[in-house]
Amino acid sequence: MSVRRMSAALMAATLLTPTAAACTATGGGSAGATATPSATVTAAATDAAASDADAKQALLDSTREISKGNFRFRMSGVGSTAEGQVHQPSQSAELRVNIGDAGDDLAMTLDLIHARPDSWVKLDLSGAAAAGVPGRDKLNLGKYQHLDQHRIRGNRSLGFDFDQVDPAGSQVLTQAVTEVRRTGNGAYAGTIDVSKAAEAGSLDQGLITALGAQANSVPFTASTDAQGRLTELVLQIPAVGEAAAQEIRVTYRDYGNATAAQKPSADQVVEAPPELYNLFD
Repeated sequence: MSVRRMSAALMAATLLTPTAAACTATGGGSAGATATPSATVTAAATDAAASDADAKQALLDSTREISKGNFRFRMSGVGSTAEGQVHQPSQSAELRVNIGDAGDDLAMTLDLIHARPDSWVKLDLSGAAAAGVPGRDKLNLGKYQHLDQHRIRGNRSLGFDFDQVDPAGSQVLTQAVTEVRRTGNGAYAGTIDVSKAAEAGSLDQGLITALGAQANSVPFTASTDAQGRLTELVLQIPAVGEAAAQEIRVTYRDYGNATAAQKPSADQVVEAPPELYNLFD
């Protein structure tokens, strides 16, 4: 359902119908002639509303396969990427997160492995400012650091929720769609009220707050495969303050073909120090 497009269609019908009636009254047309334009406009409005409702439902349905937890994905935004796989059958997941570029003053790479009941992260801090990070000598070890589940529960950077298996939160995003239309075979465009999708892992609450009223209508495009499964979702974040407009892109592939995460060997594991948890508090 698309409230915005439905309202626009009904408004068009309201405005056009009196105009048609007035023209007919002054022109002396028959009752049959006055009914035809009104019926046509009403039918068009109904068709448009039905089409938008179908498009919204198709998008909602496109995320069902994601909830099964067997896929590979990639997210990208300004200065950061995250990619990996989720394999719910083995209760495992792998993610590689890159924040910043190699030439930046500070850049970070996180290699995360989750295999219930354990999680590990290998951290690499680089750039001229990396030396100023507290405890860096205990973080850049080239080994996986075993994580305390109690310390990372609810932490978006280090934790993983196997009850909510989509790191990007595309289901939450599609539920917040305010307007959508089909633009081609398996292609959609519209707007999303991202203020209602703060739980999506591809969004940051700080960004949503900064957008203010613009958060209510963020443009998006989406694509699905031949089976109707979501393959790409792109949000066009408008410029706000000194921040330029940006694009958040999420892609999915290999539905049903992910594999179990490979746990690091014992000789490649150390316990995570307090400095690691402090870095992500």
